[in-house]
Amino acid sequence: MAETYSIVIPARNEAAGLAKLLPALVARVLQRAEIIVVNDGSDDDTISVCADHGVRVLSHRYPKGNGAAIKTGARAATGDILIFMDADGQHQPEDIPRLLEQFNQDCDMVVGARQSGSQAGLHRAAANDIFSRFASWMVMQPIADLTSGFRVVRASKFRQFLYLLPNGFSYPTTITMSFFRAGYSVVYVPIHSPRRSSGASHIHPLRDGLRFLLIIIKIGTLFSPQKLFLPISAGFFFTGLAYYVYTYLTAGRFTNMSALLFISAIFTFLIGIVSEQISALHYKNIDTNDHKGN
Repeated sequence: MAETYSIVIPARNEAAGLAKLLPALVARVLQRAEIIVVNDGSDDDTISVCADHGVRVLSHRYPKGNGAAIKTGARAATGDILIFMDADGQHQPEDIPRLLEQFNQDCDMVVGARQSGSQAGLHRAAANDIFSRFASWMVMQPIADLTSGFRVVRASKFRQFLYLLPNGFSYPTTITMSFFRAGYSVVYVPIHSPRRSSGASHIHPLRDGLRFLLIIIKIGTLFSPQKLFLPISAGFFFTGLAYYVYTYLTAGRFTNMSALLFISAIFTFLIGIVSEQISALHYKNIDTNDHKGN
């Protein structure tokens, strides 16, 4: 049987963007696909715009966040393949066939990687580059765009990680790291994402910047703890060793500070080992659930 597709579009006050995006999806791209718009507590004409184009609408009674909308759409979608897009016009329907072409080459998830000039601002481009480099180091695989929300993924595998996804804007980060940690194949396809032509972004640099710092810590502790804890442990150890050499040469004694640094190194290393074992528990049923999904 031919596989079916569901396009999931989270939207909060994106009536203007949807008015341009939905006609292109309905008329030209995957006409047999199910299109789901998750209305995240909008107070504009989002629902009426969706009704004009005959797409399925799921509504939150109040704003829950981009990640919550993604989870709502993923739970309700009937397609074997999920296609996630933003409603603000920055993701082009014409790129969907390119992502699907790559996906059909035995991939588990394909992500549209935004090229230079696609970001909404230099600060976001710089932040995305930092996060992508850090995540690449954590998983030992190149990650071209960690925060892109334009992706194609097999529904059965995506749903395995719904319980891990946050309700905010960091769901792409979490699902990407989850797939790499589970050993699923993730491929990036270059895309150009134009700047939004209408409406305002719901991302706030200061507030969401602090959240992304917490995400970095979460990435380290949840997906590859030893990658985070081992360098910290080594830092404590070599600092303690250097301080011990200094005090031994200058005062001929072993100080309490050196002892504290050595103990901190040991405890940090042990915490990393325990965290690694706990992290592995998140993936113990992956193979069983994947077999059932297929």
